[in-house]
Amino acid sequence: MHDAQLLIRDATSGDHAFLVDCAAAMALETEHKQLDPARLAHGVRTLLAQPARGFYLIAERAGTRAGTLMVTYEWSDWRGGDFCWIQSVYVLPEARRGGVYRALHAATQARARNAGAVGLRLYVEQDNTHAQRTYAALGMQRTTYAMFEQEFTSQ
Repeated sequence: MHDAQLLIRDATSGDHAFLVDCAAAMALETEHKQLDPARLAHGVRTLLAQPARGFYLIAERAGTRAGTLMVTYEWSDWRGGDFCWIQSVYVLPEARRGGVYRALHAATQARARNAGAVGLRLYVEQDNTHAQRTYAALGMQRTTYAMFEQEFTSQ
């Protein structure tokens, strides 16, 4: 399955179920969290309908969806432009180690540069050293920032 050419495309409403399934699988796999299906479906539907908030990319190989990621925007007053935040990265288990994330990342990077973004950012679980090595190999650098959160929804 790894020899066919990868196609990277924008997600559409027809990808809704795939995106929901991938986000749920990613949360369970990386954070051992079971997401509320209705809330997750609403969240995906909202981003698909409101491109000013961000977008999803889909990777396909031989007409079969192999992975996805979501991009949202963060304004930086220090830099006078948007950072593109890469989130909800998920590659199907059978498609891993086949260049899927690398292709998604390259497409995201090109799109961000073309849009005038000031850079890419992402967060990763501290114990996910495999993903961290992948991101570093693609030119991303660990920052000195720690992430804090105050959640207003119960999960």
